[in-house]
Amino acid sequence: MATQLGSCSSASSSSSSSFLIPSSCKNETTLFSKFLIVPRRKHFSSWVSQNSSRNRARKHFQLNSSNGHPLNAISSHDGLAANSVAKDHANIQEDEGALTFSEQENVESTLSITVVGASGDLARKKIFPALFALYYENFLPKNFIVFGYARTKMTDDELRNMVSKTLTCRIDQRENCADKMDHFLKRCFYHSGLYNSEEDFSKLDSKLKEKEVGKMSNRLFYLSIPPNIFVDVVKCASLKASSANGWTRVIVEKPFGRDSESSGELTRCLKQYLAEDQIFRIDHYLGKELVENLSVLRFSNLVFEPLWSRNYIRNVQLIFSEDFGTEGRGGYFDNYGIIRDIMQNHLLQILALFAMETPVSLDAEDVRNEKVKVLRSMRPLLLEDVVVGQYKGHSKGGKSYPAYTDDPTVPKDSLTPTFAAAALFINNARWDGVPFLMKAGKALDTRRAEIRVQFRHVPGNLYKRNFGTDLDKATNELVLHVQPDEAIYLKINNKVPGLGMRLDRSDLNLLYRSRYPREIPDAYERLVLDAIEGERRLFIRSDELNAAWALFTPLLKELEEKKIVPELYPYGSRGPVGAHYLAAKHNVRWGDLSGYD
Repeated sequence: MATQLGSCSSASSSSSSSFLIPSSCKNETTLFSKFLIVPRRKHFSSWVSQNSSRNRARKHFQLNSSNGHPLNAISSHDGLAANSVAKDHANIQEDEGALTFSEQENVESTLSITVVGASGDLARKKIFPALFALYYENFLPKNFIVFGYARTKMTDDELRNMVSKTLTCRIDQRENCADKMDHFLKRCFYHSGLYNSEEDFSKLDSKLKEKEVGKMSNRLFYLSIPPNIFVDVVKCASLKASSANGWTRVIVEKPFGRDSESSGELTRCLKQYLAEDQIFRIDHYLGKELVENLSVLRFSNLVFEPLWSRNYIRNVQLIFSEDFGTEGRGGYFDNYGIIRDIMQNHLLQILALFAMETPVSLDAEDVRNEKVKVLRSMRPLLLEDVVVGQYKGHSKGGKSYPAYTDDPTVPKDSLTPTFAAAALFINNARWDGVPFLMKAGKALDTRRAEIRVQFRHVPGNLYKRNFGTDLDKATNELVLHVQPDEAIYLKINNKVPGLGMRLDRSDLNLLYRSRYPREIPDAYERLVLDAIEGERRLFIRSDELNAAWALFTPLLKELEEKKIVPELYPYGSRGPVGAHYLAAKHNVRWGDLSGYD
C-alpha cells in the first residue's frame, strides 16, 4: 500500500514543511513503463464517427483543438518520456503484418474517463456536467465510459442519481434532453476504494477492462481530490489501472504546492510515474472564453498588435473580485490565502498570455515557451509593492455580514489575507516600466473578473481643455470582461451631437450575449475536451509552474515570517484603502472604481 502523502494544508506558517512527499517517492526508480507501452501493431487511437450528428460536429482526424488546428488522435509526444522509449518508438520499422496509417485510423478504441473524488463538490457541480455537455454536443467518441472513484460507498444507481441532479441541457434542444441524459447516465459507473490502495485500483482496472470489451483503451484520470493524495493516486493508477495498449493521461487540479519547494517536490514525485506530456495541470481560467479570445484579439487584428507595448500602453490591470466570503471552505482557504488561491495561478497565467511575444505557431509548446519567457523576465516582487487585506464584519440594510475570523474553521488570530493587490513589472524591451496591477479579493461589493488596458495620453491633445485637469477621463481603455456578462469594449472620446463642442466618453461594445445568443460553454468543457484530444496549450507546464512560484514564494515567506497584519475592510466594500495608495504610487487609477466606468 502506498505511503500516505502528508497534508499540504497544514495551518503551520512554514509553507514547505506542510507539503510532505511520501518516502517511497524519494527512492524509487522512475516508473513510466505502465503508462508508456507502445504496441507494435496498435499505437494510434481512433474515434470513428458512426452517426451524422457527430460527423457534423467533429470528425476524427478533423477535430479542431482550442488552437483551431486539426489534431491527430494522439500527440506525437505521448508515451515518449524517456529517450530510450522515444528512440524505440521512432525506429519501429515497417514489417509484414504491421498496420499502415490508414489501417490504424480504423482501429476501434474506447475512451475511459475516471473521476477520482467523484463524491466531491467539484465533481458533482463541474466535471460530470462538463462531460455530459460534451456528450450532448457529440464531442465525445462513440465508445466511452465514465467511472466515479471515491472512498464513499455507493452503487452505480446512486452515483447516477447524484449526478443527474446537476445535469442540464443548456444548449440547443436538437434532441430530447431526457433521452440524452438517460443515455449518458447509462455510461456512468462507480467503484469505491481507498486512494492509496493498489488492490482497489486493480479492481477498478478489471471493471474498466470489462466495459472496454477488448478495444484499444485510452484512459483519462481526473484528480478531483486534495493535493496531499495526488501522488498516492497516481502511483496506484500507474501500477494497476493504466492502459495497456493506448494512452493514459491525468488531469491535476490546483493547488500545485504552496511554494517553490513543495511544488517542485510534487512535480518530481508525479514524474516518477508520469511523463510531463501526460500531466495536465488545469487552471480553469485559461479555458474561459474571453481569456481564449485574448490572443485572437491581439494577433489577428492589425489595429491592436502595433499598440501592444510600453510605447502606447500606460498600465494593465488584472482584477478579480467575489461578492461573497469563504463560506463553507474557510478551513481550506486559511491554509492558502488569496495570493496562492487566485494571484499566483489565475491572474499570473492571464498576465503571461497578455504580455508574451508572438509565438512561432499556435502549437502548445511554442505558446508555452513564450509564456515562460515572460514569467522569467518578471522583476522580483517587493513587499512595498503589495497590499494585503482581510474582510471584517459589517451590517448593511439591516443584514449582518460575518468577518473572516467568524468562520468556525478559521483561527481567531488568522493573518491570512482575503484581499491582495500588487504591482508587477516585466524587465524586457516591450514592457519595461509598465505597471501590471493585480487585485483579487473576497467579500467585495461586486463579482467580476476583467482585464483593463489603459493607454497613454494623447501627446499635445487639442481637446484637453474640454476634459479639464483630469486627463484620465480622456484615456482610451480596452476592457475584456471575463465574467460575468462576457464583453469586450473600447473606451473612446467622441463629440456629443449639437452646435457646441462637448466631448463624451463612449464605449465601442461587443456584448457577447447580444452578438452570440448561444450560451457560452463552461471552461471545464473546453479543458476536458483538450485533455482528451491531447491538446496542451491551455494547461500549465512544469517550468511555467516553477517560474510562477519563483516569483511569489519570496513574497509569501516574507509575509508569513514578518507576520504582516492585513488591513481590515468591511464585508461588501471596495476593499482596503491601501489598494488605492498602491495604484497612486504608480500613477494609476483603478479602472473598476472610477466614477466614469
